[in-house]
Amino acid sequence: MKRRTAFVHALTLSALLLSFSATVTTAANKTVALTYIVEHPAIDAARKGIVDALADAGFVDGKTVTLDIASAQGSMPTQTQIAKTFAGKSPDVIVAISTPSAQACQAAAKGAIPIVFSAVTDPVAAKLVKSFAQPDGTLTGTSDKQPLNLTFELIHKLTPTATKIGVLYNAGEANSVAQVAEMKTEAAKIGMSIVEATAAQSAAVPDAARSLVGKADVILLPTDSTVVSAVESVVKVGVDAKIPVYASDTNSVERGAMAALGFNYYKLGRLTGEIAAKVLNGTKPGDIPVGTLESEDLYLNLASAKKMGVTLSEAMTQSAAKVIDQ
Repeated sequence: MKRRTAFVHALTLSALLLSFSATVTTAANKTVALTYIVEHPAIDAARKGIVDALADAGFVDGKTVTLDIASAQGSMPTQTQIAKTFAGKSPDVIVAISTPSAQACQAAAKGAIPIVFSAVTDPVAAKLVKSFAQPDGTLTGTSDKQPLNLTFELIHKLTPTATKIGVLYNAGEANSVAQVAEMKTEAAKIGMSIVEATAAQSAAVPDAARSLVGKADVILLPTDSTVVSAVESVVKVGVDAKIPVYASDTNSVERGAMAALGFNYYKLGRLTGEIAAKVLNGTKPGDIPVGTLESEDLYLNLASAKKMGVTLSEAMTQSAAKVIDQ
């Protein structure tokens, strides 16, 4: 009986030790909270890139890191609540894809939690960092800011008679407001003008796009999450009214936009994940410069071009990184 009792005690002690060991291992794991304003292919690609880069750096979900992921489904109040919930959990780092998501997390964290943002076009204008080179705070990340002169050159090459550029955006996004202001300056340099249409939410995008019919020669979509989430509705307007639709992200071309000179968002996500890994390993966000991609890819959609009344030359299609014809 004594031997059996001793054996049971030994098993109990072993179980406790194993339990304690498991608890310690779990406690040693890092926690990453990841959020984004809405789901669409560009953001989905960035999210996958982030997760893949973290895994390559040794932070594998469910093993060496716990990922807490939440989408705001296009709702800013929801995004604000997600940010507050994340701040209350005190993760090791918060990763926020899009300007609204980053701003909401910044407000909720109040400088107490490192934040790495992704796909924020102008983090300085959004007041997330002091400068690209020296963020100087608890935030850093990646920007999808593009040289607009190249975009307008593309518009002129493909649609040389276009002078009125319709721009559809969410006026509530600081990122988008900054883009439109820069577009106006760049367009004026080459004798073009910007015609604005705004949509506060994805459901309002179709009507905003239709308001540009008869006013704009082409439509140019900025890297605005609200608008990009409803690209198909803008494409329909472009096809019906024979207005070429240009995008600022290559994923939108695969969804029907005629052309884009933009970044690969999976690559941007990977760069974001690499920065997040540095933060998890102890580097202060303020010491990590905001990352950008050096190259841009030209995507063309031949099927959409035909439907929108544009003929693309063979030389132009051969220069594209990807050509879609469906």
